[in-house]
Amino acid sequence: MAVIARAIHEHCAVSILRAHRLARGLTLHEAARELNLLGQARAEAPRADADQLGRWETGRQPRAATLALLCELYGASAADLGLLKAGPAIVLRGREAQCAVEVPAGAAGDPLEWDVDAVRRSVDRTLATGSVGPAQLAVLEEQVFRARQRYVYTPPRQMISVLCEHLVEVEAMAAHRQCAAVQVRLSELMAILATLVADALMKLGQLSRSQSWYHTARIAADDSGTAELKARVRVQAAMLPFYYGPVEEAVRLARQARAILHGRPVRTTAFAAVAEARALAKLRDSRAAAGALRDALSAFDDSREEHAAETDAFAFPERRFRLYESGTLTALGRTSEARRVQEMALRLYPGRTGIDPALLHFEAALCLVKEGSPTDACELAAATFLGIAAEHRTLIVQQRAREILAALPPGAQWGRPARELKEILAPAPGSA
Repeated sequence: MAVIARAIHEHCAVSILRAHRLARGLTLHEAARELNLLGQARAEAPRADADQLGRWETGRQPRAATLALLCELYGASAADLGLLKAGPAIVLRGREAQCAVEVPAGAAGDPLEWDVDAVRRSVDRTLATGSVGPAQLAVLEEQVFRARQRYVYTPPRQMISVLCEHLVEVEAMAAHRQCAAVQVRLSELMAILATLVADALMKLGQLSRSQSWYHTARIAADDSGTAELKARVRVQAAMLPFYYGPVEEAVRLARQARAILHGRPVRTTAFAAVAEARALAKLRDSRAAAGALRDALSAFDDSREEHAAETDAFAFPERRFRLYESGTLTALGRTSEARRVQEMALRLYPGRTGIDPALLHFEAALCLVKEGSPTDACELAAATFLGIAAEHRTLIVQQRAREILAALPPGAQWGRPARELKEILAPAPGSA
């Protein structure tokens, strides 16, 4: 509570006494009632009301008996509550708030001059309180990068706890005033971690939580001021409406990401364009999808990527670009091109990876449906689903597999291969 109260005091420009009350979620009336309950058995304890408590919170010094009750109520010393006896309080009024600084008894000179000097000394202390050094930040960034590498192949439920542990550490550092360069890097780390948490929740089907985490990621990315990160978080957030609707929102987010980057030669530009193309193809806007895909291919050819991108969940390597390209071509009915892209992408995946190869096989099954081979499509989808480790068979995998069933022509919906695929995808008895 003391830490929370101090944070409220520093960031909300209220007295430390008021901050202790706010930290506990008490109104003035509730705090006054609890104070009076504490004083019932003490003859010397005064009765207090909300107005009186408010006056103590704005600079009036309570009597000794009342001070003892306040310390007991908030579990803090008089110094912790900002109620040590001092001289008259000088109040500086600004546009948004007021700051009260107590002048120590016996302080010489003009009180206002002392107050101005005290505020300057306080500002100097704040500027000097940056607690994160370059070495400490480098270690944290290395830890986050290793988590990004693990994310590529680790089941989402397991990764969420790892990512949240890192987020707690980053948040604790960012909560204290840091120099601008450090604060930017901390905001970048928060945006990356929050995006990965959102993606993991999306895979698990926790859509509302995923959407909230994507919102948090956008706030952190915007706070960093890094254009590519702002765009990357938005295009990553477009995955949620692409899979679960409305698809038009996926198009909007992808276009917003492209507008932020203004065609810069980076992989995120290609990511945004190909994500837009895939969403437009799903909406059956063939002409616009083909145009966006041409933009994506051009941007990918012009882009540069870091050396470690192949093992980084927050990168956009070629194999992932081909996954989106495959989805676009499949939805457009260009199945022969889609098959070529799928084969190209599958050759690029390492032995230890996540669900992306399975998603490519589901795309291949959709191509088979479009080519008039529903039996082969169902068999490929069933084999793909059974080949996925149980902890990776999340809602998003099930949704992609069910798309094959939905795409089957009416005559094939009740055939043996379709029935077998339905049985494989059916929830286990007793599961939610």
